[in-house]
Amino acid sequence: MPQVALQPDDDPRRALRAAGDLRRGAERAEALQVRRARNAGLDWEQIALALGVSTREARRRYGRRLLGSGRP
Repeated sequence: MPQVALQPDDDPRRALRAAGDLRRGAERAEALQVRRARNAGLDWEQIALALGVSTREARRRYGRRLLGSGRP
């Protein structure tokens, strides 16, 4: 996993890239877990509660990604 904390001699561009890598990795992990939750039968309200977002936001973020899975 990339290091994000800056050391005095670190290049800020490298640290920014590492932070971006972490964010993208977290987004992929979250999307995977949402897909697994939907496949397990959880509804959008349950998923939103677990993510700490509104039901509308959960559907906005992940509903279109899951359209191909048969569970919009």
